[in-house]
Amino acid sequence: MPRVSRYRWLVLAAGTAAQTSFSAVLIGLPVLAPDIRNEYDLSLFGVGLALDAFWVGTFLTLLPWGLLADRVGERLVLTVGLGGCGVALVGAAHAGGFILFFALLALAGAAGASVNAASGRAVMYWFPADERGLALGLRQTAIPLGGLIAAAALPPLGLRSGLLLLAALCVAGAIFGAIVIHEPEAAEDVLEPRRLGATLRDSRLWLLCGGSGFYLVAQVAITGFVVLFLYDEHGFSSGEAAAVLAAIQVLAVGLRIGGGRWSDLIGSRLRPLRLVGLASSASLAVTAVLLDAPIALVVAAFVVAGGFSMGWNGLSFTLAAELAGRARSGAALGMQQTALAATGAIVPPAFAGVVDASSWRVGFGLAAVFPLVGVLLLRPLRSG
Repeated sequence: MPRVSRYRWLVLAAGTAAQTSFSAVLIGLPVLAPDIRNEYDLSLFGVGLALDAFWVGTFLTLLPWGLLADRVGERLVLTVGLGGCGVALVGAAHAGGFILFFALLALAGAAGASVNAASGRAVMYWFPADERGLALGLRQTAIPLGGLIAAAALPPLGLRSGLLLLAALCVAGAIFGAIVIHEPEAAEDVLEPRRLGATLRDSRLWLLCGGSGFYLVAQVAITGFVVLFLYDEHGFSSGEAAAVLAAIQVLAVGLRIGGGRWSDLIGSRLRPLRLVGLASSASLAVTAVLLDAPIALVVAAFVVAGGFSMGWNGLSFTLAAELAGRARSGAALGMQQTALAATGAIVPPAFAGVVDASSWRVGFGLAAVFPLVGVLLLRPLRSG
């Protein structure tokens, strides 16, 4: 049976590689934030808008990509989308003005968003339920792995060379996915209109989308702005600040794998998901209090809070797919990721605006409230 073949691990590797390359862009842009600010002479709010561009693009296309994956399969969607992301990044590397730069980053996000639903949907098929939490937890480590690669590689390169490296990673991920991923023999998952309607009417998915969106606020606040905060407020170099972001990714990898495996063992995605949300809220609140503490404490607090702020995603991703079932998994993942992208599109400029109007402490303190609200929103959700 395909579900228990060794091939499933190759599918997992391809999906993880594809998501890693896309995530390197998502987290690599904050690493390049000082260079973006200097290149286009931006305020903090302007930097927030620049980081927002990628999220705006993903928001516009995540659900359509998910629906297309249900209809034509993962391989085509992943290859075309991720390859297109690489092309758009090459254009952004040579953009002569901020408006064109913003538009090309948005285009890159719109194209690369294909990865989220396509690669996750492929893993959903090839792994049975008692391995799925671990498999999707491993797959979702791609986000911190991409961040780790970006944090380590980008600071010495500058804006143009950094974007070209990110483009090359996306093209390589597209090629690997095209070679490895193929459609299963069973054709049970052709999208039917009633399935889209059922997905959009599923109140459990809406609760999960809302709760996950609130969780994401803390993640975007930390991963999007920790480099600039340490660079501006504590005199870190770009490389030193990026190293802190890299440490956050290492902890996030461990939390995603461990949380996914734990959810398999206890037969629940929700319990670990709620606990990670509580830890994210509490640790970021402590970080906000410690912003003026000795730098070793500040760095440690950001690493812990950042790790927990990213530790929930694999659990939420798995739960969304399982709530919908295989036939609607692409649509469900597209729906959930669209909700997250909507949050991601709001947070960078909003957070930057709050900090500009008040202080970093107020900004991070306010962001700490949102995961707690997310935990409360998930309370009515019983299954999973």
